[in-house]
Amino acid sequence: MYCPFCTEKDTKVIDSRLVASGLQVRRRRECGQCGERFTTFETAELVMPKVIKTNGTRQPFDENKLRSGISKAIEKRPVSVERVEEEISHICSKLRALGEREIYSTQLGEYVMDALRSLDKVAYVRFASVYRDFQDVNAFRKEIEDLEKQTQSTEQNG
Repeated sequence: MYCPFCTEKDTKVIDSRLVASGLQVRRRRECGQCGERFTTFETAELVMPKVIKTNGTRQPFDENKLRSGISKAIEKRPVSVERVEEEISHICSKLRALGEREIYSTQLGEYVMDALRSLDKVAYVRFASVYRDFQDVNAFRKEIEDLEKQTQSTEQNG
């Protein structure tokens, strides 16, 4: 790494520590030429897949857009920010684990639905109503009945 003070190429690491819960490495470096010390941070560059929209266009995955969609669904619901961030992190981990360069928006939407189902049932139905484009009250009713069946099945098996 170049020295930010004299641009010498010869710098050495004199100390390394994990920071940010092990997601970053903080390195203290010293320049072999001018003797100045400086700090660098190293993080893994993880490539997220592109999202294939229903109209066929492709766009980069946007974690802020994911966060915004979930936030709208849980608005005024008793869900902590920590739980939301855990679910967002879990979705991002799933995407990286796929190892794919592209993912259909429908698959991403299902991941969001799964996350919301575990966070808050009302938020889940809100999101589902937009995501699945409910046209009438019967669509709401069917989704709620399906959700109740899943909840009962989970309670009986767990």
